[in-house]
Amino acid sequence: METVFILTILVVVFALAFDFINGFHDTANAIATSVSTRALKPRVAVLMAAAMNFVGALTFTGVAKTITKDIVDPFALQNGSLIILAALLSAIIWNLVTWYYGIPSSSSHTLIGSIAGAAVASSGFAILNWEGFIKIIQALLISPFLALAVGFLMMSLFKVIFKNGSLYGTNKKFRIFQIGTAALQSFTHGTNDAQKAMGIITMALIAAEWQTNDDIQLWVRIAAATAMGLGTSIGGYKIIKTVGGKIMKIRPINGAAADLSSAMIIFGATTIHLPVSTTHVISSAIMGVGSAQRVKGVKWGVAKKIVLTWIITLPISAVMAGIIFLALNLFF
Repeated sequence: METVFILTILVVVFALAFDFINGFHDTANAIATSVSTRALKPRVAVLMAAAMNFVGALTFTGVAKTITKDIVDPFALQNGSLIILAALLSAIIWNLVTWYYGIPSSSSHTLIGSIAGAAVASSGFAILNWEGFIKIIQALLISPFLALAVGFLMMSLFKVIFKNGSLYGTNKKFRIFQIGTAALQSFTHGTNDAQKAMGIITMALIAAEWQTNDDIQLWVRIAAATAMGLGTSIGGYKIIKTVGGKIMKIRPINGAAADLSSAMIIFGATTIHLPVSTTHVISSAIMGVGSAQRVKGVKWGVAKKIVLTWIITLPISAVMAGIIFLALNLFF
């Protein structure tokens, strides 16, 4: 019992650390366009994003419940606390590596891959809840393509509506409008991403037999929302630089179109209780907007690098989590 207690406390600590890191790693994507177009100063954008992420994180719990029960059955886990701890360590390591190099990888992919990898290392592939796991993977794969299409359509619509307006006047109006879209983007980020740590902590509480259902306790919601808000306040300027400028040259009208498109996809996923990668969705929306503006204006070399990171994140995280689980199992 003493070992289970220690492992559960460690899971809670590392889950909140993951949310903190997620705050400065992924939230940078939510405000990247508004910073790059100078609609908001970086410090103001970061503080606004922190507040809106906190509010969004407290508003919904559906995604947290999906993480809790749809990858593996927390009530059937053996060595549950150890599996979850290994998954968190793997996810944190990958997030820090990609943050250091300024690569907008997916915290969702690394967390879900890590949970699956650690669970398989413990009990084999039969432990996976295949129906729920495949549903989550489908959401992660489909959402970027939806964001690309919606971004393309949104920008095409804006071009038709504002075709007779002056470029200077239109961009000036959209720079003001972008303050609202950046706030919306940060709110939707909180509704989806912050819940992943809530789901992880709830899994650990169930595995330790401290909880008998998949309800997300209030203290878990507040702790995860606070961790993400604090992480956001630190800022992630390396990611902002990649997403906000290296994919394409972004003007306020482009930034507003990308923000609205990605917010629609992320919030849509939240309402049907599915986790998506906010990084994938936002980057894809920017690519869609850029394609509608001018296909050659999108720096596809950078886009390919980002997509490659998306592809390798899940399997690398799964293998890394499996190795970490086997190493931890030697000590516990």
